[in-house]
Amino acid sequence: MRMEIRAEGPADIAGIRAVNRAAFETGVESDLVDALREQAQPIVSLVADAAGSIVGHILFSPVTLSDHAGLNIMALAPMAVLPAEQRRGVGSALVRAGLERCNEIGCCAVIVLGHAEYYPRFGFVPASRFGIGCEYDVPDEVFMALELEPGALRGRSGTIKYHAAFANV
Repeated sequence: MRMEIRAEGPADIAGIRAVNRAAFETGVESDLVDALREQAQPIVSLVADAAGSIVGHILFSPVTLSDHAGLNIMALAPMAVLPAEQRRGVGSALVRAGLERCNEIGCCAVIVLGHAEYYPRFGFVPASRFGIGCEYDVPDEVFMALELEPGALRGRSGTIKYHAAFANV
């Protein structure tokens, strides 16, 4: 499949909603994407476009680390790929491109609450290694961090707080 990873545009919103609805059991993630698009800045929102059809989407939005408000940290969430296109490299391409874009806009680190077997391939490690916890009660192995700027999280322990839009998830 020939695919292009690119920034979302206004014409992609319906396709992004469709991908999120197909990939997740409820419309919660679709609503989260819409809320973050409207309320959070900056965001990185990329689509996987295959011949004019949206087959995947990834969103990064800002988070804060307690006592270190000046750090530019993003959260990867959500990521969705059409079920028929899963396990074909779409998600990996979206993650790599999204991390690159976060780095380009000056983000020093990215956190993710996700599959412990999937995200380490991109360099994510348990956030607890940096002394960083999640505001939500989640298992240690699924809350991960990646320094885009080496040493950015060293000595900067605390709790990650997500954008208020995540309260509805």
